[in-house]
Amino acid sequence: MRVPIGWLGEVVDLADDVAPQDVLDALVRVGLEDEDTHAFEISGPVVVGQVLERVAEPQSNGKTINWCQVRVAPAGEQAADGGADVRGVVCGAHNFEAGDKVVVTLPGAVLPGAFAIAARKTYGHVSDGMIASARELGLGDDHTGILVLSRLGLDPLVGTDAIELLGLDERSVEVNVTPDRGYAMSVRGIGREYSHATGATFHDPALRPELEDIAAGALAPDAASVRVPVTVTDARAVRNQDPCPVFVGTVVTGVDASRPTPPWMVARLALAGIRSLGVLVDITNYVMIELGQPIHGYDLDQLRGGITVRRAEAGEKLRTLDGKERTLSDEDLLITDDRGPIGLAGVMGGMETELGDSTRNVLIEAANFSPISIARTARRHKLPSEASRRFERGVDPRVAVAAAARVAELMVLLAGGKVEPQGSVHARALDPEPLTLRASQPEAVMGVHYTTDEIVTSLRAVGCEVWDEADGLFGVRPPSWRPDLENEVSLIEEVGRLGGFDRIPSVLPVAPPGRGLTRVQRLRRQTADVLAAWGAVETLSYPFTNEADRDRLGRATPGAVPAIKLANALDPQNAWLRTSMLPGLLQVAHRNWARGTTDLAVFEIGTVFLPDEGRAYGTETVPGTSTPPTPAELQAIADGLPRQPRWVGAVFAGNRAPKQPGLAATPYAWQDALEAVQRIGLATAAELRVRQGSHQAFHPGRCAEVFAVDAATGEERSVGYAGELHPDVTASFDLPRVVAALDLDLDVIIESGRREVETGAIVGFPVATQDLSLVLPADVPAGDVERTIAEGAGSLLEHIDLVDDYRGAGLDEGEKSLLFALRFRAPDRTLTAAEATESKEAGAALAAERYGARIRA
Repeated sequence: MRVPIGWLGEVVDLADDVAPQDVLDALVRVGLEDEDTHAFEISGPVVVGQVLERVAEPQSNGKTINWCQVRVAPAGEQAADGGADVRGVVCGAHNFEAGDKVVVTLPGAVLPGAFAIAARKTYGHVSDGMIASARELGLGDDHTGILVLSRLGLDPLVGTDAIELLGLDERSVEVNVTPDRGYAMSVRGIGREYSHATGATFHDPALRPELEDIAAGALAPDAASVRVPVTVTDARAVRNQDPCPVFVGTVVTGVDASRPTPPWMVARLALAGIRSLGVLVDITNYVMIELGQPIHGYDLDQLRGGITVRRAEAGEKLRTLDGKERTLSDEDLLITDDRGPIGLAGVMGGMETELGDSTRNVLIEAANFSPISIARTARRHKLPSEASRRFERGVDPRVAVAAAARVAELMVLLAGGKVEPQGSVHARALDPEPLTLRASQPEAVMGVHYTTDEIVTSLRAVGCEVWDEADGLFGVRPPSWRPDLENEVSLIEEVGRLGGFDRIPSVLPVAPPGRGLTRVQRLRRQTADVLAAWGAVETLSYPFTNEADRDRLGRATPGAVPAIKLANALDPQNAWLRTSMLPGLLQVAHRNWARGTTDLAVFEIGTVFLPDEGRAYGTETVPGTSTPPTPAELQAIADGLPRQPRWVGAVFAGNRAPKQPGLAATPYAWQDALEAVQRIGLATAAELRVRQGSHQAFHPGRCAEVFAVDAATGEERSVGYAGELHPDVTASFDLPRVVAALDLDLDVIIESGRREVETGAIVGFPVATQDLSLVLPADVPAGDVERTIAEGAGSLLEHIDLVDDYRGAGLDEGEKSLLFALRFRAPDRTLTAAEATESKEAGAALAAERYGARIRA
């Protein structure tokens, strides 16, 4: 919201020397956010001049220029730039005559766009300055002719400073208005906030007695005298919001739409970010900025019958003021006459009743519409407007009558119109419901002691009615312009805001002794630490994915994966919540690979979203903020959410070790993914087992399914997959052919791990090492054989490793040979070779019993 300083000074008392930054600082103190300051980009000597002579000179290029003599200072006096009082100026425009007073930019002036003015030779003359158009001064888009001051109703003295005359010395401040503070989208609202911050006297521009008189005179004495009857149908309410609680219609006749908008209004609108569109439209925009009430004007002679506010019928069409024909939805709120739609209520009017140069009679509409309805319509048609931005945030329903009267006042003053007693007012349910505030709560919530007088004074300052009730309670009725004050907490915020946020202490809570991270939190961090120490980089990616990646990466078997689709996604192409960590990690890998980082080891710990197949999710239950949610509300929220476990994922691509002199590069492979799995098991004190698996996103034959063994029950649970990704998957992400990855349920891994880890004494006796080579069927998992040997070998076996898996000559088809390295040690003596051999043979015997294994000779 941009507010010119001079305009602000009309509604609140400002110091004569107030600076824009002073205004911004004051507004920040009451919770608004400062954005910027603005001014016209014009400086130097810009004065009022009078054309003494204009001589047309045709040129060889077919163009005709005017060689003018222009007085730029009173006769005999020095001009503003120190030069002569009469200057020769070349001008290409033809919309002026000798005797006209114009704006002259003298040498040394700088116009918008850093356009510096200097005496220069052109068309055989030295042009000592420039006669300016409205566009060159930054006052509008018209560059076809110069600005003739007499046509603006101005007759200043020659040599007068035109910058001050035209309001080009005005400055404005810009603040960011949050969605709940719609009242601040006006000079009226900003003035009230400045008053709160500084104590300066506020003069409400909507309460001027003149406006009350105009409003009273504009109303028809009876229904038969109403020029345009207004009907609001029982249009469907959205979330119990009345679609149109207020509609004020005021009739002004005999306007002259060709009159120019006065420079002061053009300058103020420009600083507020609105361009001039003609005096009638400018007046409606001016009042919208001043009072916060969007206004729409209809060419009264183009209306057919009365006005009806209703919902659209599906398929209806409307050509809006931007020239586009729009197909309407049955949720759109319309303004219609007897022939059909003439405007999208609160968003944009239609072409058929547009105000134009031929308009002589005007119907002024000042209405109030449902914020939700207007917001949906503006987004549906991708048609944001200054009006819709205000209606979305909430407009004061009681300001509509004053706003319509203000527009009528300005149309009479600036366009020569006359207010007719033919208008009408439709209004219902304008008063907000009263609230209750416990006197003890502001201090309890804000942590600052507020006296009763402070509480009452603050609430009355923002416009609330306050009265005492029994037992330390206040009755509070919010003002009509504050729809955001809807519960006790919002009232407390106003007390804290006006009392000064700087009074709220910054106190760090003291952590209760003996507490810290939970076991799950500690193990999650430990997992991240272990992977980072191993050389992987932790990343954070968005939890959104597209439908193809969801189905391909989120399930082991082909087919659609149950997933949550967002109703209002930031990116419609990625509207699904992830069911795997891989989509985000592969996007990270893709971006890095595309930018030249070709050796990657990245991991992420985050939530995945796993809905039950066939079940609908989502809830309309929105708990209030004034009281804690009830158990039923909490349960309804929980029922509307899918399971959200934390998973860990990792992706490995490129080289694990770079090429070095005398040493070839070592690329990442599926073995690195399995090593990462084992490190995660060590970090979480969980036993993780891997077996040959199958997943559509992984390479056939190079995919391991990972199982977590419950430390208490010994039960195995599948927690995910690890290995080498399928080449089709890596190609779709523009990654190299070989990419290793893992995707594991970290919550289940942590839950399965040991709660206490036992450590043994350090044994000083030497170890005995032996190898064991077994031949067994190829389909027997090596991990199962390893655990069987360890079980059979007993307590003397300290460690076992699989060191070779051989298949080929010397073995029958369907057989494999597994070579294990065994390490034996006793805690109380040095083992003999016979003892180690006996233990090894016991392990081999158990493997033979279970899997038919035989020792390879």
